[in-house]
Amino acid sequence: MAALVSDGCTELTNMLRSDDTERMLEALQALGVQIEIDANTPTCMRVHGCGGRWPSQPQQLYLGNAGTALRPLTAVLSATIPAAIIVGGDERMQQRPIAALVASLQAAGAHIDYLGDSGYPPLRLGGGLQPGAIAIDGSASSQYVSALLMSLPLLASDSVLSLTGTVVSWPYIELTLAMLACFGIVVNRIGPQEFLIPGQQRYQSPGQYWIEGDASAASYWLAAAAIGGGPLKVHGVGRKSIQGDVAFADYLAMMGARVEIADQWIAVQGAPLKALDADLNAIPDAAMTFATLALFAQGTTHIRNVANWRIKESDRLHAMATELRKVGAEVIEQADSIHITPPQQLLHGTIETYDDHRIAMSFSLLGFTASGVTINDPDCCKKTYPDFFAEFQRLCR
Repeated sequence: MAALVSDGCTELTNMLRSDDTERMLEALQALGVQIEIDANTPTCMRVHGCGGRWPSQPQQLYLGNAGTALRPLTAVLSATIPAAIIVGGDERMQQRPIAALVASLQAAGAHIDYLGDSGYPPLRLGGGLQPGAIAIDGSASSQYVSALLMSLPLLASDSVLSLTGTVVSWPYIELTLAMLACFGIVVNRIGPQEFLIPGQQRYQSPGQYWIEGDASAASYWLAAAAIGGGPLKVHGVGRKSIQGDVAFADYLAMMGARVEIADQWIAVQGAPLKALDADLNAIPDAAMTFATLALFAQGTTHIRNVANWRIKESDRLHAMATELRKVGAEVIEQADSIHITPPQQLLHGTIETYDDHRIAMSFSLLGFTASGVTINDPDCCKKTYPDFFAEFQRLCR
């Protein structure tokens, strides 16, 4: 997104190719953005930025279940689009709430209509976003905040963005701010939950932008090393990462695993694990991995302050509780937490994935048990990690 609204061409390297990123690439190409993909290295591409002036405008953009595409596009298009456009996705996308973001955009002058159920995609966007004082409820999703941080610099004058409520997933907001700075965008923090964003800014291409490895995806391998023995080293994320999910390694060490963290890699060796009791609001995606890792730990694991699991690709709190009980775990599901006690002996379970990549990958860890596991619809991993189970089969014996 930053590359496409930049002035100049940006070479992106280490680009994840998955369903989410394919939907974004398709949307950008439909908007007339020129993208050159290296035939020999498809994780490298050149994006010719349009400076927020779209070369073409389709009537509709289809984004599948890529919330990380829909949310920033909704805000950026509201700031830049010259004529109405419809953005939507698949059946699950139509069940994922976006009311908090839409309400903030509408209050700031954006012309947005719901075409289905109120509060959910698909949306008709008619532009019109105006600068000024803008508030957003930060208690639902940090992606709403990131969407506004990306769009407000494009407006004609200054804006003040205020975050209300208890903000979730702060590390993802910090990640957005770090990326914006790389593209020359100035955002001034004027309070604990308040930003002054100068208007009439132009994204400036850094020329080259290296994309970190996915720390959320790394969590499955780090957990596998902890229960499978290891040693295993994951390259591409480490102490210098701007992703909050690298904190997964610190929590893993708290459980008893032997963990070494360098600037750009993390290494793990197995050891007896003890249960975790932690507020994981800052790392909700990686926190999913602890739900199944709990089955290998002594004691009851308490995963707290993860209410936003309920508005992800599935209602993850309910889904995890349901599927963990299939393998014999004692589970207490609460509004914003889950509490998991492993059984004396794990049972074989047939796991439903709810078309949710993180449920499928989390339950892969049960492959390390004597009872094993059956995972339905493993192809749902294509959303963010198409080769996950092929890699799992290659690395685990």
